[in-house]
Amino acid sequence: MLELPNVTLVTLTSTGLYSALKALLYSARGIKFGRVLFISHKKPLFMPESVDFQSTSRIRGLDEYSYRTIFELPKYIDTEFAMLIHADGFIVNPDAWKKEFLDYDYIGAPFALPKDDFSYRDAFGKIVRVGNGGVSLRSKRLMDLALKLDLPWESFHGSYNEDGFICCKNRHIYEANGMKFAPIELAKYFSHEKPTPEIDGAKPFAFHKWDGGNRHYPRFNDLPFFSGMGRYQ
Repeated sequence: MLELPNVTLVTLTSTGLYSALKALLYSARGIKFGRVLFISHKKPLFMPESVDFQSTSRIRGLDEYSYRTIFELPKYIDTEFAMLIHADGFIVNPDAWKKEFLDYDYIGAPFALPKDDFSYRDAFGKIVRVGNGGVSLRSKRLMDLALKLDLPWESFHGSYNEDGFICCKNRHIYEANGMKFAPIELAKYFSHEKPTPEIDGAKPFAFHKWDGGNRHYPRFNDLPFFSGMGRYQ
């Protein structure tokens, strides 16, 4: 079994509670995390003792989710790293874990190359190739930085997406404070979201969304367990 005592496996959601819980349990197969954490406004029925539940107010919409991920989620994490997953993106290949993932403060799926002159770019216009925050591994020190520096919550080209907040809009601030972002050469083994030439032939530890080569990964319904939960533990 892979042991990651310094990593919290976590999901933060107010929608699809049972599919999110199933994804959390599926992600924990064959891995012993320091903590497995489910944060929501409502506790699902039949939650196993192996999962810690933390209550929060209902999250209303994607923009509020992004704000909570930046400014609230860090308060629940007491390990050196957090692995953030969702109902539509989670760990699928535990054997693809690389210890080098923990050499960085942030790693997510590679971004596709932009088709416009502003997407996936930092504050200086440089194209960012790694960042997808829907499924990501991030250090506690990176997660704490926005609170520590009181970074302003502002839109970036009309978007409030939390991965853009970290990896694009404020990347220069994070890097100036010693944060290291994983290169695409490593990120292609961490997670896949959009098909890009760089990920061809790479077996990912996790995925986000069922696009391209991700289409064969599991999809969980949002029904209460009632039975059969053991197969995800």
